[in-house]
Amino acid sequence: MWTEERVDQLKSLWTEGLSASQIARALGEGITRNAVIGKVHRLGLAGRATPSRVDRPRLPSAPRLHHLRAREPEPPVVEEEPLTLEDGSFVGVLAINDRMCRWPIGDPSAEEFHFCGRNPKNGSPYCEAHARKAYQPHQVRDRRRMAS
Repeated sequence: MWTEERVDQLKSLWTEGLSASQIARALGEGITRNAVIGKVHRLGLAGRATPSRVDRPRLPSAPRLHHLRAREPEPPVVEEEPLTLEDGSFVGVLAINDRMCRWPIGDPSAEEFHFCGRNPKNGSPYCEAHARKAYQPHQVRDRRRMAS
């Protein structure tokens, strides 16, 4: 598979800036893109001298809305108590359906494990409070992560 001739050709093509896929095609039968990548790694070859992709002019992108508008702090999420069924129990695995908030509460291996069960927000598996908790904007998530 890897003859000295093929290894020399690989090294030459690699320094010319060809991609692993292009080199595999040039080397021919029995050599895959992954085989090229593995051999380059084992040989300890440095990064390519030239970029493998043609430089494309970049068009200016449209400004993003979240950069233009001032963000108002959202009110804190207020979770309601989980729905209680007629028999006084919470919504468990056997009672949950697509018209109920599927936010899990507790340890799934514990007997008291249940779901929120409240009305879900349109297009979401969760109620309003749990949807806001689950789908936080990156900035909010990053700030909370840094604060903890």
